[in-house]
Amino acid sequence: MARIAFDLDGTLLDSAPDICLAGNAALEGTGADPMDTGEARGYVGSGAAVFVERMMAARGLPDAQHAMLLERFIDAYEGAVHLTQPYPGALAALERLSAQGHHLAICTNKPMRPTRAAMAHFGLDRFFGAVFGGDSLPVRKPDPAPLHAALEALGQGPALFVGDSEVDAETGDGAGVPTLIFTPGYRKAPLETLPHAGAFDHWDDLPDLVEAVLGAGNGNRTRN
Repeated sequence: MARIAFDLDGTLLDSAPDICLAGNAALEGTGADPMDTGEARGYVGSGAAVFVERMMAARGLPDAQHAMLLERFIDAYEGAVHLTQPYPGALAALERLSAQGHHLAICTNKPMRPTRAAMAHFGLDRFFGAVFGGDSLPVRKPDPAPLHAALEALGQGPALFVGDSEVDAETGDGAGVPTLIFTPGYRKAPLETLPHAGAFDHWDDLPDLVEAVLGAGNGNRTRN
């Protein structure tokens, strides 16, 4: 059986509406215009600090406000789960992969506090033997270290990574782990420009794609 690590935002969960809400809560009192969900979605993927940097840059806010706005954002972000939804079929796919004996982990740039809150809200905890967030290690994706750590926590076996973005594709490529891309997520670059072992449009298709990639031997290509 395989070890499979998953990204969270834009992969398992469509969380952009809640992230937007938390970002706008941080902006309150600054005089800056609020974001819409589409703008917030474009800033997701590289962690909370970079999200706030991008939000600030778009509004011309001074760098000196970053620490304050990041703290406000994290505080609002931790409980921001009520507009978030799992992508259709995601929970059923996790059920199926777990029943097949695969070992699952989370590898996300989302900070651990909101990661744990979202996982608890949707009952995701039961699927995952390891969870690594954007503040679990001194580095975050696309550095391959968090992915290596998440997979190593699951033991031995072929490895796969499931994500949605340029950051995820770069992470998997740097780690030497075949990456499967969920195409409706928060990716901005054309799919054909990203290193990946496969892609899927709906979560119903993932278990069969996993079996196909593993059957081709691609899941054994892991650098340490």
